Amino acid sequence: MGSETTTAEQDDVARARELLRDLRASIDNFDAAIVYLLAERFRATEQVGRLKAAHKLPAADPTREREQIARLRTLAKDAKFNPDFAEKFLNFIVKEVIRHHEAVASGSTDAGLVQSAQS
Repeated sequence: MGSETTTAEQDDVARARELLRDLRASIDNFDAAIVYLLAERFRATEQVGRLKAAHKLPAADPTREREQIARLRTLAKDAKFNPDFAEKFLNFIVKEVIRHHEAVASGSTDAGLVQSAQS
């Protein structure tokens, strides 16, 4: 009976390792999607930064930021995701966007987070 338990336990561990491998593969796919989505998002915000700089508009837009935070918190709640974490994540992104908008406005040639297609 001892060897049956050992075999059953070994089978259980093998199934757990297979499940772990599959879950990690899914996580890797999600991470890749996040990186590509962030790159697209920052391409769009870089266009916003150039437009703001060309028209001497402020880098930050507190009203827009508040609206985005409220919208993202609602989306997070709908997704059954922690809205506080979602807000912190958006605040980090917005801080980087503003920093890059300011760099563009000051004439910095190395202001972007995304590389051009020629890179």
